[in-house]
Amino acid sequence: MPYPMEGLPKQVTIYEVGPRDGLQNEQAIVPVEVKAEFIDRLADAGHKVIEATSFVHPKWVPQLADADDLLTRLHRRPGVRYPVLVPNVRGLDRALALGVDEIAIFASATETFAAKNLNRSLESQFDMFEPVVARALDHGIRARAYVSMCFGDPWEGPTPIRQVVTVGERLLGLGCYELSLGDTIGVGTPGHVTALIGAFRTPDRLAVHFHDTYGQALGNTLAALRAGVTTVDASTGGIGGCPYAESATGNLATEDLVWMLRGLGIETGLDLGKLVATSTWLAELLGRPSPSRVVQALSKGSSPDSRLEIE
Repeated sequence: MPYPMEGLPKQVTIYEVGPRDGLQNEQAIVPVEVKAEFIDRLADAGHKVIEATSFVHPKWVPQLADADDLLTRLHRRPGVRYPVLVPNVRGLDRALALGVDEIAIFASATETFAAKNLNRSLESQFDMFEPVVARALDHGIRARAYVSMCFGDPWEGPTPIRQVVTVGERLLGLGCYELSLGDTIGVGTPGHVTALIGAFRTPDRLAVHFHDTYGQALGNTLAALRAGVTTVDASTGGIGGCPYAESATGNLATEDLVWMLRGLGIETGLDLGKLVATSTWLAELLGRPSPSRVVQALSKGSSPDSRLEIE
């Protein structure tokens, strides 16, 4: 039975990143047919936004070297969006050739991470993104922007809020429809989340992307919802991390997020039972249990109400 709280949205969009951000850090290459089935299972569970893959150079992220093959195999369902990450114009060209209609770019809020992840300075990263977004918009393709290290950087320490806002608003100014604020190493806390979102002029164009390194992801999400955010990035089963930041552990698990939102009476359109079944299936293929607490509880039936909760 839900117990709503005042000041929260009635509906939340879950931007599913499992197939891209979730799998990118896996050492063993996942077969492309498994990835295609994973995405199809996510759509069957009710997801309306599934980030399918990334057009990065295979040298940097070998797991996603099959992006072209994956998109040709994809069974696209009406009403479901399948955005892809593109790092530069070359990546955009590959996406355009395959009929992609939504992309995402990946920026940094700190100097050091921009150098390590993008081989650019904090300022020169915009020289790379501007032509990508402009060309995408010319082709009628929507563009989303991620910003990493919004709360802290393992090399520089806490990230100044004004610095994050400056980077983020420049990305929105390029024409990106949405800005996802990433807690890449999971050091954010609810008060910090509230302060950062409050510093933006357009919180309605923000999304959040939390990692659960210190167990703060759900608390931070609740703070973001109270601050006006209605789109939350999550990864089925809690898989994922960042290959360029060793301290970045798993993403917020989609199932854990859905459990909390259901308890608050917030609609997501997702079938929790199908999500748990998908995570259990994927965990068996990856050879390790899902880090999601909800998946662990419901897949083993340890919750006395598990049969009721997944129906």
